[in-house]
Amino acid sequence: MFNFNINVFNEPLRPFNTVYKCFSVSMLPGSERQDVERGGKIIMPPSALDHLTRLNIVYPMLFKLTNVATNRMTHSGVLEFVADEGKVYLPYWMMRNLLLDEGSLIRVESTSLPVATFSKFQPQSVDFLDITNPKAVLENALRNFACLTTGDVVAIVYNDKIFELCVLETKPGPAVTIIECDMNVEFAPPVGYRDPSEVANEKNDLEDINAMIEDQEDQELAGKYIDAFIAFSGKGCRLDGKQKASSSTTEIKPKVQIRRGIPDYDFQLGTLKFKRNVRKEVDNKDKENQAGKSFEAFTGEGKTLIKKK
Repeated sequence: MFNFNINVFNEPLRPFNTVYKCFSVSMLPGSERQDVERGGKIIMPPSALDHLTRLNIVYPMLFKLTNVATNRMTHSGVLEFVADEGKVYLPYWMMRNLLLDEGSLIRVESTSLPVATFSKFQPQSVDFLDITNPKAVLENALRNFACLTTGDVVAIVYNDKIFELCVLETKPGPAVTIIECDMNVEFAPPVGYRDPSEVANEKNDLEDINAMIEDQEDQELAGKYIDAFIAFSGKGCRLDGKQKASSSTTEIKPKVQIRRGIPDYDFQLGTLKFKRNVRKEVDNKDKENQAGKSFEAFTGEGKTLIKKK
């Protein structure tokens, strides 16, 4: 057995350092490559393989990717050497981490990374909690990755849905290789997650506050009354003009407490109701006739159940 990783002649390691134009996997000629989009490896041109074989590099091939404009960097492996010359194809999530556009310049350098022993991820959505066995799903997805970098937001696909995970911590270094390793994985609470006990406490506090407000409003309205309508509450008059003697000269009217507004229990979300009082238009002639007539009481007509002959 030959071990090609051993430097027999003690030659200095010559790094691979080249600048390419980067494109997303969707721009790759030919059929759609979902295997590249769902992993953490890139596609390089054949000339890169020829150049790498002439160098004394460490296997497996790992590369440091740097955005030339913003100096943001990440790490990846290589999947194939079938890209057009001068171009390199990256997964879309990797381009977004590096703030790269289609055709931007990217520096690709060969590197060596320590083997991972620990990593911590934070889901970027609460929907990740719906997965029954998240560790098994993550382990299956990481088979398409060659390395991890602290601060990256990687994307995995499960049940035709994309889940984003932020790499919060990696050991023993900020960038590690995960090829043939025994790595411990931990999950941080997802972004936007709230403990059910805290939600219940806030709900109880909100109910207490609403109850206090209602009690305060009831106390404020306790002393507010209005005069209620009383039928036949007028005064009588004598023919001689004298007033009837009575023990009380003040008119007694019952008091009614002001009622609060009744909510609309039939309200539906997304609907607006505009209540208007629609009045029939009256002609000018009818208005003049009504203005000329004075009010007369008991002017209605009677009706009988017996038909008159």
